[in-house]
Amino acid sequence: MLTPPGPHEQAITALQQCFHAQREAFMANPMPSAEQRIAWLDSLKAALLSDQDALVRCISEDFGNRSADETLLAEMLPTVQGIRYTRKRLRRWMKPSRRHVGLPFMPASARVIYQPLGVVGIIVPWNYPLFLAVAPLVGALAAGNRVMLKLSEATPRTSQRLQALLATVFPAEWVSVVLGEAEVGMAFAKLPFDHLLFTGATSIGRHVMRAAAENLTPVTLELGGKSPAIVSADVPLNHAAERIAFGKTLNAGQTCVAPDYVLVPHDRVEGFVEAYRQAVQRLYPQVDGNPDYTSIINTRQHQRLSDYLDDARDKGATVIALTTAGAERRMSQTLLLNVDDSMRVMQDEIFGPLLPVVPYERLSDALAYIAARPRPLALYYFGYDRSEQQHVLHHSHSGGVCLNDTLMHVAQDDMPFGGVGASGMGHYHGHEGFLTFSKAKGVLIKQRFNPARLIYPPYGKALQKLVYKLFIR
Repeated sequence: MLTPPGPHEQAITALQQCFHAQREAFMANPMPSAEQRIAWLDSLKAALLSDQDALVRCISEDFGNRSADETLLAEMLPTVQGIRYTRKRLRRWMKPSRRHVGLPFMPASARVIYQPLGVVGIIVPWNYPLFLAVAPLVGALAAGNRVMLKLSEATPRTSQRLQALLATVFPAEWVSVVLGEAEVGMAFAKLPFDHLLFTGATSIGRHVMRAAAENLTPVTLELGGKSPAIVSADVPLNHAAERIAFGKTLNAGQTCVAPDYVLVPHDRVEGFVEAYRQAVQRLYPQVDGNPDYTSIINTRQHQRLSDYLDDARDKGATVIALTTAGAERRMSQTLLLNVDDSMRVMQDEIFGPLLPVVPYERLSDALAYIAARPRPLALYYFGYDRSEQQHVLHHSHSGGVCLNDTLMHVAQDDMPFGGVGASGMGHYHGHEGFLTFSKAKGVLIKQRFNPARLIYPPYGKALQKLVYKLFIR
């Protein structure tokens, strides 16, 4: 007797059917016009704006609490601005670009045309469920692709709302949204996409890349890692502390580019601790009951962070809680002193409101400390000396950099966003996103006259020898 397929098998079957439907639809229209792509972007922006109150509410409900202002600033604003930026420049990006033809190959012309890849898969994390879904979607649509999104099971209300919203804008053969647990996510990664973008933890990124490799699917991996902040020997501590505090407290530290630890000159540690305490308490005078302060997403993540604290304390770290903890998983912003590499908080990406402080003697020591570890997604340097800034840029590797700020480089549409090494590979946002989701196809064009016949076999002709003399030198 045959056992009927369960919900899991049914979900995977539906997933595969959706993929094949998108692939067939793409083959029927492999080069959408600029007008069609712009219409997609306009419709998407209008739908997001009309539904923004509901999206904000769903995100807050999924987290337990997240300020509407935080969602508007960190998700809705960069999403809408990114659509507007892309729409304005799309026609120019789509134009074939002329390329030089070498003299030995004349007469001929050359150009690069930017062709849609086909069907693009996007795996979305839970920490910014709107922005990290729509930003890559915009790049993929601008490039003319069909898109399948796998939304996070950790934000069920937002995922369902976004699924319903996108269904009102796009037919399923253009854009489809997949919901489900980790098993569905792995089945999603195994589909033979023409490109796959994953945002999430490095450990999961390895599995995604391994699954994609079976189909030779190219991947863009936006991972994380331990992004350092360096406080220089002479920057005003209140300047550095306030900007680091903003980057660490936004979304309660649940940000892939949040400062993960801060390197401070040995003789400035005490002053930094006090400046940071004042900055945090200005931003969030209290945690409990404060509508501005974001909760940890769920009990599992809250327990993980609590375990990090216990492990650090047990191994000798000094734990400085800057606020009292609150209900509904509102975790205190906390500094950790006297940390070492044996502590989990110094091994794993924290992704929460814990900030280790690592003292250093010379700037070269701080840079050596960073260089000895996996390359981070972001690096932050605080100091106004231009020569020191250049030194840091030239002697460090990271996905992106802010000088005298945190996070803000991610919101710049005219800059690529991506990791390096363990923090990811590939780029998107703006023009780089369009290029990531396009095939740059080189085209050489010749007409009737073909002087290349003069170098065809049989070899040994005098003209061939002249060509060698003229061009191989």
